[in-house]
Amino acid sequence: MKRLAAVLVLVLLWPAAWAQQLRLRILETTDVHMNLLGYDYYQDKPVQDYGLERTATLIRAARAEAPNTLLFDNGDLIQGSPLGDYVARVEPLQAGKLHPAVRVMNAMRFDAANVGNHEFNYGLPFLRRALEGAAFPFLNANLMQGDDRGKAADDKHAFTPYALLERRFVDESGAAHTLKVGVIGFAPPQVMQWDRQHLQGRLHARDIPQTARALVPRLKAEGADLVVVLAHTGFERGETVFFAENTVARLAEVPGVDAILFGHSHGEFPGRFFNAHPKVDLARGTINGVPATMPGFWGSHLGVIDLRLAKETGQWKVLEGHAEIRPVFDRATRKTLVEPDPMVAELVRSEHQGTLASMRAEVATTSAPIQSYFAQVLDDASVQVVANAQLAYARRALAGTPHAGLPLLSAAAPFKTGGRGGFNDYTDIPAGPIAMRNVADLYVYPNSVKVLRLSGAQVREWLEFSAGAFHRIDPQGAPEQNLLNATFPSFNFDTLDGVSYRIDVSQPARYDRNGKLVAPDAHRIQDLRHDGRPIDEAAFFAVVTNNYRASGGGNFPGLDGSQVILDAPDENRQALLLYLQAARRIDPGADGNWHIQAVPGVKLRFTSGAGGMAHLARHPQIRLVEDKGDGSALYELLPAAANSAASASAR
Repeated sequence: MKRLAAVLVLVLLWPAAWAQQLRLRILETTDVHMNLLGYDYYQDKPVQDYGLERTATLIRAARAEAPNTLLFDNGDLIQGSPLGDYVARVEPLQAGKLHPAVRVMNAMRFDAANVGNHEFNYGLPFLRRALEGAAFPFLNANLMQGDDRGKAADDKHAFTPYALLERRFVDESGAAHTLKVGVIGFAPPQVMQWDRQHLQGRLHARDIPQTARALVPRLKAEGADLVVVLAHTGFERGETVFFAENTVARLAEVPGVDAILFGHSHGEFPGRFFNAHPKVDLARGTINGVPATMPGFWGSHLGVIDLRLAKETGQWKVLEGHAEIRPVFDRATRKTLVEPDPMVAELVRSEHQGTLASMRAEVATTSAPIQSYFAQVLDDASVQVVANAQLAYARRALAGTPHAGLPLLSAAAPFKTGGRGGFNDYTDIPAGPIAMRNVADLYVYPNSVKVLRLSGAQVREWLEFSAGAFHRIDPQGAPEQNLLNATFPSFNFDTLDGVSYRIDVSQPARYDRNGKLVAPDAHRIQDLRHDGRPIDEAAFFAVVTNNYRASGGGNFPGLDGSQVILDAPDENRQALLLYLQAARRIDPGADGNWHIQAVPGVKLRFTSGAGGMAHLARHPQIRLVEDKGDGSALYELLPAAANSAASASAR
């Protein structure tokens, strides 16, 4: 009888208990980089594999599937495409006008957004103007006002650190409940280094996990039923240092965090690349039990986190969570999965047309194609023209100064070499007119020109760090070996014009990715010469570069902003434009001042875009091994050609 009574009680209470459970769907975009439309302004053509207009269609579908949804953006929104440059530089956003990205996000009903590191590329005044008029909060908790010399207790946040969003949700029975969702945002502390010229003395940064541990309990104390972290930071492996750039694993260990939306490194989580990371459950999409997403970049994916909550003793608890990412494009079949939401194109029609007109303006002509398919393994015309432009600019700027007599070198790197941008992300300019879109294609970042005073020894170490772009090739190992280190960003593969050298990839890299000396006896840079003579390591040189590198961006040894002798007001892209306009016609080619030394008995293989196959006739140093059929191809750097280049350099 007692058992029957207990059963009856459970049956009677079951609807009430069930009514206290609800499901919440959290949606994420990240690293849109002003790719509001699926349009490649560099190639002047529509594309199907990215664009927020396609992500918007996924968002509509995801909302239709779930009654309770929240939508967040995780930063790096306003910079990264010619559309972003147009709004910031060509037709600057006027006070009181909505930034097109904000206009679109208001229409898409975003609930909150994070401030990423690239938000600062155009300076603080433009950033604050761009964020005005948003119908949702832009957040950041670890960037503080002023310099870091004051007392920590007196620090004031530079942006709204977090928000408590009160939202009405319905439970499984259809009953309504008001929940408070705490949302907090973070950006890499390295933004103080990367955009030093804009931020020095105006802001200072705090460590991300430390800030989270201080503020998440405050959110809970203020009534947050759950906490969502918008983390513009990547997923590190292993231990991290204080003030680390990538800290998602540590954030997943902070008590009280219920979901993490991350980005910055343009990866895809859940995804097979993260299978070996500790505390990861790819099937559930969790890190240390916390559901998390990183939905690629440029609107290529939508992050989706589904949470099941229950109200226990008057408080909502997350019982379980599952995360996934949904693509806009099927890479296997090379077909689009969704059509664009026409609302987005209509909202940015004016800025899009203005960008097209600006990018199509002709500035010069080229007698031969300029492409970057082989820029990571050969001295290359796409890098050479930038180096030449920087040299021309610096010569004029240094004339008449105490530094005018210093030997002048130019540091340049290939920006578009596939990688996280995909196998279509290469410079490929045909012979003929050079338009503004091609200038932007050759120099994609809004960096400004800087000139450094460095010793010959510092020049050598600069190149040693750059040489970390290659795997170590074992002369006694496999007969075919992969040359390129895919974890080394191509924009950190600086080559220096004004000196000549060869790179011995049979030696280990002297530095690791963080600029730490890990192989003190290794010297990949061989036969480093200036004016045909071995470089004098005690002599000084003027090296023209950009603000990112000059201030320590990329962790190059010894570069910390203290060596700047010319702080130019112009962008590197403007220097390139001036060079091309003055020349009117260029005959692009590389001067062959560096090459990779052959490794006897080993074939040096590398993957690049399949578009490079059309240029093989102009590059006898490269042999096609295999067209992969997915937009990529396997190539080989021919040993005989490398030896020929070595002989030519010696002459």
